[in-house]
Amino acid sequence: MRTLPACLALVLALSTPATLAGPPSVEKRLSRRSETGALVQQVLEGSLPVPTAISRLRMLREESFAAAGLIQGLEATMDPRRLRDVTAVLAGLETRAAESTLVRLAEHSDGAVRMYAVQGLGRLRSSRVDVMLPLLEDKSLGVRREAARALGASRNPKVGKVLLTAAQAEGDPQTRVMMLEAVGASGDKKQAPALKAFLDDSSESTRFAAARGLCLLGAPEGIAFARKLLASEDKHVRRQGVALFEGMPAKQAQATLRPLLEDKDRTLAATSARILYQGGDKTMLSWLVLASWNAKVEEKLTYEKELETLHLADDERKALLRKAGMVK
Repeated sequence: MRTLPACLALVLALSTPATLAGPPSVEKRLSRRSETGALVQQVLEGSLPVPTAISRLRMLREESFAAAGLIQGLEATMDPRRLRDVTAVLAGLETRAAESTLVRLAEHSDGAVRMYAVQGLGRLRSSRVDVMLPLLEDKSLGVRREAARALGASRNPKVGKVLLTAAQAEGDPQTRVMMLEAVGASGDKKQAPALKAFLDDSSESTRFAAARGLCLLGAPEGIAFARKLLASEDKHVRRQGVALFEGMPAKQAQATLRPLLEDKDRTLAATSARILYQGGDKTMLSWLVLASWNAKVEEKLTYEKELETLHLADDERKALLRKAGMVK
């Protein structure tokens, strides 16, 4: 059986009945860390599925502590599959404490490890573009895709031209799509003319990606493309139009999205609210919570699906409902 990492062994030693007889806040913290340590151990032993591990560890809100235990356990992880799983969990924790380790793992010989590592760097919006740029030419499709996504997330305009050049040379359609979107996410407005040229591409997905990139740059051509989709009678086409605003600042998107909060398609309304919230309009979180609270049973899932992506804690939800006078 694997030996417990030192930091986890210490927490478990401290989590005795005598130690836990302190202030409630201390007891609660030690209890969380004890549970976190047990989960980390299961990850290192390979007995806990990656999605479950990420969900439960994030729920405990001890991401940095969990990362420390996983990083320490990595040194003794020889099995390739186990190493991939541990890297995937580290990436999913989205904690800055894991960044330096993810940087190192982004150069690992195993393609899956590289992919998860750069995925984690993207979630952290890491500034280490020096590590990510070479991965645009990686032999693994998954690595190239995650590298594109991570470079876009870095919000570094200096990577825009490199991403566009990579997209023009990329043979895989889906990877090219992700590179074009990343051009827009990078904020390099100088690449807008080149992105506009892709609006006439024969591939629908390429046209859509170029439009999304233009929307992220705030270019009028991208917004016009999105509004054209929103004018459709087909609800699926309209939802594609809303999706083009993902990642845009609320100030740029609100003129188009706020009116959709009253749309008869409640999926469209809920998605618009979530995009506006993530773009900086904090009032939209309350809107989603109250909409879910007041919704009929068959519609409630529509709002809950969007709230789930925001990882809203129960106490935050209750606070919003209490402020609105819905609960005491």
